Amino acid sequence: MLILLWMTGVAVVQFLSPLWLFATLVGCAFGAWWFAPLRSLRLLRRVRFLVLAILVLFAGFTPGDALWTAFQSVSPSREGVMLAAEHAGRLLAVVLCVALLLERLSVNRLVSGLYALLQPFERFGLPTERLAVRLMLVLRYVETVPRGGWQGWLDDDIDLDGDFAEPVVIGRECLAGREIALLVLLAAGGMMWLGVWR
Repeated sequence: MLILLWMTGVAVVQFLSPLWLFATLVGCAFGAWWFAPLRSLRLLRRVRFLVLAILVLFAGFTPGDALWTAFQSVSPSREGVMLAAEHAGRLLAVVLCVALLLERLSVNRLVSGLYALLQPFERFGLPTERLAVRLMLVLRYVETVPRGGWQGWLDDDIDLDGDFAEPVVIGRECLAGREIALLVLLAAGGMMWLGVWR
């Protein structure tokens, strides 16, 4: 249920207007500060360079009216600043939602839940087991801080013993009736919203 709501929230965030996006970001920031402060700060620290890259690329390379008219040759554009703020806001909202989700669910339960949701798509050739294993490995790396900080990932002699040598175990969970009903309602609502049934 939590994973379905999280997936819906992440999808909706991508289509919000700037005003609603700002309100959503404030709400996510308050919820993350209240329920998952340490995890939120850790995840925000890890995406800070990505946010900086978004700000620089959109603000500096989007054509439009100069923000600082006195320094037009080096000034970012107003349109670029708005786009940069919008895309950075969407990223931060998603990161804060991830922090809240990981605070409530362990990595094993999160991957097991996603595996259960994606299992019906195996009939169409989607390799759900491979996706689940890869997601489990990625989340293990994200949750583990290497020795020496981020420079530890660049070390050729990195020790893969310990946490990374543990076997990957993915639990098999079945969707309950209410989760199937919610999934059907969300899919129908999404198709109607996108205009498929107009």
